[in-house]
Amino acid sequence: MEVILKQDVQNLGYINDIVNVKDGYARNFLIPNGLAITATRVNRKILEEDLRQKSFKEEKIKKEAETLAKALEGITVKIGAKAAESGKIFGSVNNIQIADAIKAQFNYDIDRKKIVVDGEHIKELGTYSAEIRLHKEVKVKISFEVFAE
Repeated sequence: MEVILKQDVQNLGYINDIVNVKDGYARNFLIPNGLAITATRVNRKILEEDLRQKSFKEEKIKKEAETLAKALEGITVKIGAKAAESGKIFGSVNNIQIADAIKAQFNYDIDRKKIVVDGEHIKELGTYSAEIRLHKEVKVKISFEVFAE
């Protein structure tokens, strides 16, 4: 029996995949638990339309991410931190501070969860780099400078 998966099922397939399973597995487990529906002609057409609309929306989101990536490319963000005379920072610089600095200096609103700082912890003054993952296929590297306030 062919079914269309409504959720990811381990060792079987991913959402919106059409898979061939045994009749008992489909009728007794997949369909009653809401993991799949039968792959009738009507359900296939609905799936096809949903995938077409989803790809259109996904393409629009990707284009917006690429536009933002071009704007962010090559910028240097300046972040002030309290530091000792030896150059060590009291505390550390994290992705929240980087996101706030980008918002304040360049007026781009970036989610802090999309920023990945190269290296573990930034505890000294200097220039560092970070990667911003705007989309699963769109990533941009920025540099940021930590200076003493």
